[in-house]
Amino acid sequence: MTDEARQLGCQTDDMLMIHTVFRREFRLAGPMVRHVDAGDTAQAARVATYLAEIVTALHHHHHHEDEIIWDTLVDRSPGCALHVGQMKAQHAEVSDLLDRVDGLIPVWVPTADAESRDRLASAVEAVSTALDAHLGQEEEVILPVAASSFTQAEWDRLGEAGMASVPRNRLLVQLGYLMEDATPEQRAMVMAHVPLAARLLYRAVGRRQYEKEIRTLRAPV
Repeated sequence: MTDEARQLGCQTDDMLMIHTVFRREFRLAGPMVRHVDAGDTAQAARVATYLAEIVTALHHHHHHEDEIIWDTLVDRSPGCALHVGQMKAQHAEVSDLLDRVDGLIPVWVPTADAESRDRLASAVEAVSTALDAHLGQEEEVILPVAASSFTQAEWDRLGEAGMASVPRNRLLVQLGYLMEDATPEQRAMVMAHVPLAARLLYRAVGRRQYEKEIRTLRAPV
């Protein structure tokens, strides 16, 4: 057995946390859009900013998986090739749905009219439905194989790429979204990888920013 083979094996629980965030936010996003009163351009702008952020985040997440996971997984676990092909096809489907949402946002925001609002909400709900199916299959058939096919350092590249794609001024708020439904064990796991200065900033500033943001966005739902 090679040195590399002896080192294979990693914890993939961080992916479950990310999936929880995407499931929750896209599930809530459709109702958020639908509850914006016709003509309320200020609230439409706030919801649109949030929606554009989660759309971009999901695009980046899937792009990083495409770059980092699939080829290595097939190389080391060839029996997983069929499932990887399904993952790629589902990524393409979700990407098309996200592009539709992206195209509908600027149509809705200037007037916040009811017709554009409802088209956008339906598009977001379609993303949520497709995403639930995709993430469930990924958790069932991909993550168990990945856990024995990657070294921890290789797997950690995925999280590092995801972190690098978050704008610096949103890092503390995004940490709040990540921690929202996390178990105490998951929170401890995340905080163990957050520098001390960032942990202090989150407790002093970031958590309040996140709580204010979700109150503004979710209150009408």
